Amino acid sequence: MASSSRFAKHPVNTALAIATGPEGPTGVAEKSMFLFPAHFLQKARNALLLSGFLVSILVTGLILPPASSPVAAADTETEVPAAKVGKSGLPLPRYVSLAKPKVNLRKGPGLRYPIEWVYRRDDMPVEIIAEFDTWRQVRDWEGTVGWVHRNMLRGKRTVMIKDGTKTLRAGPEENAQALLQAEAGVIGRLMECTGPWCRIEIAGRSGWLRNQDFFGVYPNEDIK
Repeated sequence: MASSSRFAKHPVNTALAIATGPEGPTGVAEKSMFLFPAHFLQKARNALLLSGFLVSILVTGLILPPASSPVAAADTETEVPAAKVGKSGLPLPRYVSLAKPKVNLRKGPGLRYPIEWVYRRDDMPVEIIAEFDTWRQVRDWEGTVGWVHRNMLRGKRTVMIKDGTKTLRAGPEENAQALLQAEAGVIGRLMECTGPWCRIEIAGRSGWLRNQDFFGVYPNEDIK
């Protein structure tokens, strides 16, 4: 029976996070904040009142995210149409895998954004759902979304077994001979898919498994 480590993803205290990940140079991760003097805020408040709007503003500071911030857009994005093409020329969304045994998942597309999670599973599959410059917004098997530098990803297709123990079979049929059992969290290489069945390789052995039993492939995706 194939098994795997349960510690694939680690949370990070963002208040203390240091941007020392393999994706770039060292730097302290911090949130952007624009500070305004009190008299400026008072004038702005008065102007808004004259326009019929009542706005409450703290005189100590005002947090203003950029109008075209990709982070703000990511908060409302749930599913990207399969026909969409990113600036890289590749389709969105698409599945890829982690290229390093340690990868930082950031709150936004840049080293100035705090690290929220650290992945420690080489070859782990993730889904790219958006692109911004050299950064990719990804979603993992638990639905967690964040940003990773493109150098931390590769096009190699892998899959991760979902909950429970699954049986790989000799053919794409429920009554086919059982070849191997794999526990939740096990990562395998995706070899081919036909309808709801895919052939994957785990620990040097390959077998067929329904795509509903693992993360890393779209329903009825045809892979040769």
